[in-house]
Amino acid sequence: MNYPEFFNSVESIKVVDPLANVLGAFEDGIYEFTFLDVVKAAGHSCPTVAGAYLVTLEGLKALYPNSPVVRGEVKVKFKESLEDGVAGVISNVVSQITGATDKSGFKGLAGKFARHSLMDFDADISSSVRFTRVDNSKSVDVYYDPSSIGGNPKMQQLMQKMMGGMANKDEIKEFGALWQDRVKRIFENKTSVVKVIEL
Repeated sequence: MNYPEFFNSVESIKVVDPLANVLGAFEDGIYEFTFLDVVKAAGHSCPTVAGAYLVTLEGLKALYPNSPVVRGEVKVKFKESLEDGVAGVISNVVSQITGATDKSGFKGLAGKFARHSLMDFDADISSSVRFTRVDNSKSVDVYYDPSSIGGNPKMQQLMQKMMGGMANKDEIKEFGALWQDRVKRIFENKTSVVKVIEL
């Protein structure tokens, strides 16, 4: 399996999952998500998928500064509707990492470990996403704006050739490399594209 090397340099997200522990999936329920895991689930790497990973990474670090992230015990709110723009793509990444879902998730065991109803859309917030701990109600707002990290000007020309069926194999490969270069630079400049505010 070949993929861009920078995937391996992105900080992973470590979690403790009480359900995984009870069901014997991972010892003590401890495991981690990598950007590669998220890319495989999404089927691609792009500024949106990178942003979803980054807001989750930075939001959870702020939410759990001195203890492990507890998967399944984080509520998530989005200001957009599920059907708006890339909200669905972002929510899928956030759900994968946090375990939170709207109504479609796990219903629990004997009233415990439920994952459904932890994710809301059309929320009255100004941020890209709000994370809230279930145990102590601590919340953080996370903003994501990658507009300062532009793509290579050549990408537009290559995109037009590809969409018109005129691009050759080398041009398609070049487009992919330029696309991933922008994603890489978003991670390298995360402090300028992601802002976390503790509430």
